[in-house]
Amino acid sequence: MSLSLGFGLITCQRYPGDPRTDTQLYAQALELAEQAEQGGLDSVWVSEHHFVDDGYLPSLLPLSAAIAARTRNVRIGTGLLLAPLHDPLRLAEDAAVTDLISGGRLTLGVGLGWREEEFAGLGVPLAQRVPRLVASLDTMRRAWRGELVAGGQGRPAVPVRPRPAQPGGPPLWIGAMSEPAIRRAGRLADGLMATEVTPGMLASQVAWAQESFRAHGRTGPFQLSVHLPVFAWDGADAWELIRDCHRYIGWKYEDMDAARGRDGEPAPPPPLTAAGEAALRESIILGSPDQVAAAIDEYRQMAGGDLVFIARLYFPGLPWDLQRQALRIFTDEVAPRARELAAVRG
Repeated sequence: MSLSLGFGLITCQRYPGDPRTDTQLYAQALELAEQAEQGGLDSVWVSEHHFVDDGYLPSLLPLSAAIAARTRNVRIGTGLLLAPLHDPLRLAEDAAVTDLISGGRLTLGVGLGWREEEFAGLGVPLAQRVPRLVASLDTMRRAWRGELVAGGQGRPAVPVRPRPAQPGGPPLWIGAMSEPAIRRAGRLADGLMATEVTPGMLASQVAWAQESFRAHGRTGPFQLSVHLPVFAWDGADAWELIRDCHRYIGWKYEDMDAARGRDGEPAPPPPLTAAGEAALRESIILGSPDQVAAAIDEYRQMAGGDLVFIARLYFPGLPWDLQRQALRIFTDEVAPRARELAAVRG
């Protein structure tokens, strides 16, 4: 039984009114990755979207390579890389080089994507996203084994060199929320990345993935992971400190369609209703370090005992000193307690 702890999801978004430049946001992202490693966390995760007015990170592997160059031990993961939007051969090449720079520390979490404007902007039919994801996984695996592969119909088979540092290439996890997508992860991937789940929901999703894994005659390890918003803080002001930044992350997904035609600075979200704030408060693991550690252990137990828990405590707009302090509280107080619970409870 084991618990692995990660920090994420780094997006380098520029919160409305934030005076920091994009250059500063990227520099601070690298500092936070270093801090996460120095604090003893196991992994750091980045996330992808395109054509958003707040500068949501569109290029995961360049930033992952930069993190790799600034760290020595922490694993670096994509959560998620939208595989259907990428040429599979270029993705195999870029991931191999990133894995080499990291010395074999890359985990490639991939997803389908869903925003029509991203597919249209990059010239990819939205209706082809599932077959493109499946083909991408197949292409990367064969390329990393050293086989000749063709990137698409009518294209010649070519070698992908150099090959990754990890034999067979980085682990390929699939992020999924619906039952068909979760079963697809069990059938095709090396792991499942869950999100927006209660502990009970996670238990059901784990069962679907593992059932599919076994039904297709697969053997070997299958990694279970979940990424959820987290804010550990001692004090009655915890919710007031994090509310607006936590709200912005979720609201921005609702705003993305409008944002693609918007020029100028990113817009702020509309005022919260009382009901909206109550629902928002329920969507984050928030409390004292002991309370957060206990919540993490509940998810671990529902996953069957082994879990990669990715604490989404990168918050656009959170003042820099508070962001660093929140990460420090997690590494210094939450992580040791969560690991102790995992060791005691098994």
